[in-house]
Amino acid sequence: MASNALGLFGGPNAALAAAGKLKGAGFESLDLITPIPLHGVEEVLGKKTSVIKRFTFFGAIIGGLSGFVLAAGTAVLYLHPTGGRPIITFPPFLIITYEMTILFGILATVLGFLISARLPVLRERIYVPESAVDKFAVTVACAADDDFKRATEILREAGAEEVTEITPGSGR
Repeated sequence: MASNALGLFGGPNAALAAAGKLKGAGFESLDLITPIPLHGVEEVLGKKTSVIKRFTFFGAIIGGLSGFVLAAGTAVLYLHPTGGRPIITFPPFLIITYEMTILFGILATVLGFLISARLPVLRERIYVPESAVDKFAVTVACAADDDFKRATEILREAGAEEVTEITPGSGR
């Protein structure tokens, strides 16, 4: 049965050391819950890259193309006598193209942020109220009982004040 091992620490250095030992032991899904920002977390857990810039880029591309197609399609569908000038001219169409690029880029950025922040929450995440005040929590997902026992030993050796098992739906 899948469960999570949760270790509570009194200081940030012990929590970072425990996370490093767990990562070195082969555990992949680690979370650090802290009341303050910690320096050195990226070195221990690895740097996470943001996908929001890709959402912005592709939203802007789609917006620019759709803006130009909107203006050009309208000019072709509703022909006006232009006195020998071309029907699709670029300078006036660039205004709507620019505006649609900005609009779609912003909307895609907001959508990318919501997806990246995992909002709305579709599954219950682990939250420890003590970690919002004065404790540092390290959680690790364990697929089997052997993994949970190994994780518990590593957390206790690193100086955890308390180690508990959290199963899905336990409410913690």
